[in-house]
Amino acid sequence: QVQVVESGGGLVQPGGSLRLSCAASGRIFSISVMGWYRQSPGKERELVASITSGGNTNYVDSVKGRFTISRDNAKNTMYLQMNSLKPEDTAVYYCNCKPPNRALWGQGTQVTVSS
Repeated sequence: QVQVVESGGGLVQPGGSLRLSCAASGRIFSISVMGWYRQSPGKERELVASITSGGNTNYVDSVKGRFTISRDNAKNTMYLQMNSLKPEDTAVYYCNCKPPNRALWGQGTQVTVSS
């Protein structure tokens, strides 16, 4: 069974940076469009960034120019470099396929941006 494990979250001040990692088991990484999602209290989960197996990327407007998604197919790992973080980036961040696979939701990693 394919599983993903997110890591790298934490507490950071506004303007700071974090790098999230998503480690996946199985071959799903080499054949799927993968994405980073986030959910904050009271809001629906949203797709923040996605990347194809060939490396083409897309971002939601609110993070363009600040976040960078990347993947290492050989290591079955995906990353999200987050710079110039804002309080509104506070959320639990998840990785999954695009469109998401219901069975692939992990525990996520909490990102809190606060002074």
